[in-house]
Amino acid sequence: MLSKRSIVIRSGLVALLMLLVFSSTGIAQEATQFPQATAMGQQSLKPYWHVFIAYAIAVLLILGWVVSIARRLASLEKRIVD
Repeated sequence: MLSKRSIVIRSGLVALLMLLVFSSTGIAQEATQFPQATAMGQQSLKPYWHVFIAYAIAVLLILGWVVSIARRLASLEKRIVD
């Protein structure tokens, strides 16, 4: 049986691995081939700060949900064993 801590660690590692895979797919490098890419590169992301905050909140909620599932699974396994 997996402990609660190992479930949380594994889910965190999976999330980190997914982030690394999606960020290294080369989409950003391919965007420089388009003529409007130079104009886009000069733009600022400051007007979109609320979007980054929303994504951060969403990621935290999902991680909290994963921890909650891990805790419930651990307590269920404990009740089954007892």
